[in-house]
Amino acid sequence: MPDQSSKLDVLIAGAGYVGLASAVSIKQARPSLAVAVVDAAPPDVWQKDGRASAIAAAACRMLEQLDIWHCIEPEAQAITEMIITDSRTGDPVRPVFLTFDGEVAPGEPFAHMIANRDLNRALRERAAELGIDIIQGVGVQGFETDGGGITVHLADGATLRARLLVAADGVRSKLRDMAGIKTVHWDYGQSGIVCTVAHERPHNGRAVEHFFPAGPFAILPLKGNRSSLVWAERTEEAERLVKGDEMIFEAELERRFGLELGEIRVEDKPRAWPLGLTLSRSFVAPRVALAGDAAHGIHPIAGQGLNLGFKDVAALAEVIVEADRLGQDIGALDVLERYQQWRRFDTVQMGVTTDVLTRLFSNDVAPVRAARDFGLGLVERLPRLKDFFIRQAAGLSGNTPRLLKGEPI
Repeated sequence: MPDQSSKLDVLIAGAGYVGLASAVSIKQARPSLAVAVVDAAPPDVWQKDGRASAIAAAACRMLEQLDIWHCIEPEAQAITEMIITDSRTGDPVRPVFLTFDGEVAPGEPFAHMIANRDLNRALRERAAELGIDIIQGVGVQGFETDGGGITVHLADGATLRARLLVAADGVRSKLRDMAGIKTVHWDYGQSGIVCTVAHERPHNGRAVEHFFPAGPFAILPLKGNRSSLVWAERTEEAERLVKGDEMIFEAELERRFGLELGEIRVEDKPRAWPLGLTLSRSFVAPRVALAGDAAHGIHPIAGQGLNLGFKDVAALAEVIVEADRLGQDIGALDVLERYQQWRRFDTVQMGVTTDVLTRLFSNDVAPVRAARDFGLGLVERLPRLKDFFIRQAAGLSGNTPRLLKGEPI
């Protein structure tokens, strides 16, 4: 743990993938900066995370540049194809309205699936190699800012001094509240059920997203004959399913999953969490920057939550490193405003997009179904538009930070 009297350059609150990747990105590019991470969660909680995430091609390039991807790739499953259907759970046939090939360039899949604990482990190992302190099991209790920096008080009574505090402590960020940053939030009345299933036949790298009236049901390929499920359901129904009898859950799961991959078996305890849209009104405050879910929480309908967080990481690291090279104060508000200007529009745009998609596809109104199916069919017949959506999903559109291009800062 850093000495209380020592001064850090960057203190990051949150040891999830956004917090750890921020620390690694800054420290690798600027070894002279003193960087540390604090996290309120117990030391081993990340090892119990059974979820998996889709890592877009741009994020893979960043992880490769950070010397992490080679540790993750053996456990990562490339998504080689994605298909989208629109139907009801009882329909005997689910017509495919849209298909995507899984490459943004020859030999480069637009996304990989990776277990969260494997990603977190690789980031922690890289942080240790770079000499980054991770203070686990101790959260931030409060802080005060002044012209020279920020004084951060930890829950165990320790006090740390830094030039910049990065809040990467999740969608219910306490640091965001401490900084006085307000949010726009609404609930969708849905919960996301997550679990891993084993199946009889191979998926061949295919991801499937079924749009059902209650919400999207995504089947995402993992290593071996296994898949990760992200199942959006009305909150009351989701709670009934995850808390009820296992046989009832499996029966409802089979109705949605289908028989294409043969018999299925649930490998872990299903969990559910409420789905909503949360957008911070500001991404920065004096000496404070928000990143990842602390800045934005979106519906998983487009699978972009993790990748938005990695875009924050790459942009914030680039702004901080370039400011330090120029001799500027990395915690000054005018420096942090560059980060906000870079990321806020893209984030709001993605939030609005996922909100529209959620409302458009989570219903069973006949005229709306006809309109959306027509739209899906139209995209299917326009190769250039499909390529545009693939690059969007891969994180390679717009003003892309260097790390996401696979370039050093």
